[in-house]
Formats: sequence, C-alpha cells, structure tokens
Amino acid sequence: MRPITLAGFDAKFADSDDPWQTFDGSDEILKRKAILHAMGPGPWGRVLELAAGNGSNSAAIAPRALRLDATEATESGTALVKKAVESRRGGLRAGRTRVLKLAVPARLPRQRYDGVVVAELLYYLTPLAMRRTACDVARAIRPGGVLVLAHHRIDFPDFAQHAAILQRRFLKETRQGWHVRTVRRTSHWVVVSCRRGR
Repeated sequence: MRPITLAGFDAKFADSDDPWQTFDGSDEILKRKAILHAMGPGPWGRVLELAAGNGSNSAAIAPRALRLDATEATESGTALVKKAVESRRGGLRAGRTRVLKLAVPARLPRQRYDGVVVAELLYYLTPLAMRRTACDVARAIRPGGVLVLAHHRIDFPDFAQHAAILQRRFLKETRQGWHVRTVRRTSHWVVVSCRRGR
C-alpha cells in the first residue's frame, strides 16, 4: 500500500467536486442512509464530523443537528464542505453549522459532543495518529452519546492501514465501554452505531 497524503486529497478535491461519486453513487447513498440511521432519530444536539471530505454526508447531517462541526483536513475539501452545506436548506445558519479545517489528531473544536461521525478516515491514519484520535474522540463524547463509524472492509492501494478490523481497533484504543450495533454491512463496507456507557 502507498498511503495518500493530504496534498493528494487536496489535489483530488481541486480537480473534482465529487471524485468518488459520494453524492450520487447508489452505494454511497445507501451508506449515507445507514449513517443517518445509526445516529438515531433527531434532532441531535452537538455533532462532530471528522474528515468530511466534500460534504456529502455533512449536507445530510446538518439539518438534523442543533450544532454541527464539520471538519476537513484540506483547503479544497473544506471549501467543498461549506458549499455542500450552504446549498442545503437555506445554507449555513448562524451558530448551527461550522465548517472547520482540521487534520486529526488535533484538539477538537468543542470539549463535548452528543454524537461523532467518523466515515472513511481511519485507514488513512497511521496507527499512532489513530490511537491519539481515538482518545480525543472518547474524551469528547458525553456519556450516553453516539459514535458512528462507517468504513470499507476491503483494502485500497492508498490506505495506510488494513481495513478489515480497523473499527474494532479504534474502539479498543478509546479505552471506553461501548454498546456496538451493526446498522448495515455489505461486502465492501460496514456502518456501526456505538453508544458510550453512562
């Protein structure tokens, strides 16, 4: 495997608003529905989305969250997330949605969240970066809060880590107790909803 760099992601988003057809691809639409279902019925309180990419999931999450912090590590991606959210239901409402440039591991925008969505990120992180991100996320989710993980089960050449058991390893790295429910599994990806114990 030859891991993609942030510069590589930045170039992809600069070349195309949707390099992986995440807005319109039928498989991606199915995955997005699973992510929303994994979060449970809204309205949700404070929600954090890590590595928002081009904002295809952010645009679906934003109308259901009282506060959404959608983060993306690249300049071009951050601009696409803002564009995606602004084009949905009247745009970015003051104080409701923030689109922030943030490359994990890093200090998270808020100390506490009711929900965190991590989709298509973990296999791009080194083991150390994933461990630090897991600890940061665990500290930020309130007791009873939900963590949604959505990742491929198969490897791609630009991954830094193998995909198969990565979500389980991430949860183990948090050193927290979780009630884990598989929401949707296909031959290529899986979405799980993880509730933190109170």
